[in-house]
Amino acid sequence: MTITLFISIFTVGAMVSGLLTEAIKKAYQNANKDYSANVIALVDAVVVGGLGTTCAYMLLGIPWTVNNIICLFLMIVVVWVGSMIGYDKIMQLLNQLGNIREDKS
Repeated sequence: MTITLFISIFTVGAMVSGLLTEAIKKAYQNANKDYSANVIALVDAVVVGGLGTTCAYMLLGIPWTVNNIICLFLMIVVVWVGSMIGYDKIMQLLNQLGNIREDKS
């Protein structure tokens, strides 16, 4: 996978995942249900980043090498981080991590 292709998939994936995350959050708000935005963003990133990269590999005829599979998993992580860009989601993640550490003490 080239750097250009990685950045292109990341840009589209983060945008789609961010929009999908917001749509799911609105659906939960309308249903008056509790939700965790960063978990929704993670699940979206796995679906959008993983599926998008897999489709790109298939459509472009990119071989399934170890390096390309590693790039697929890296794409999931960067799409997750890219879709979480925003103060509220980052602060929520930090608070949840802090609560986990306090619970273990």
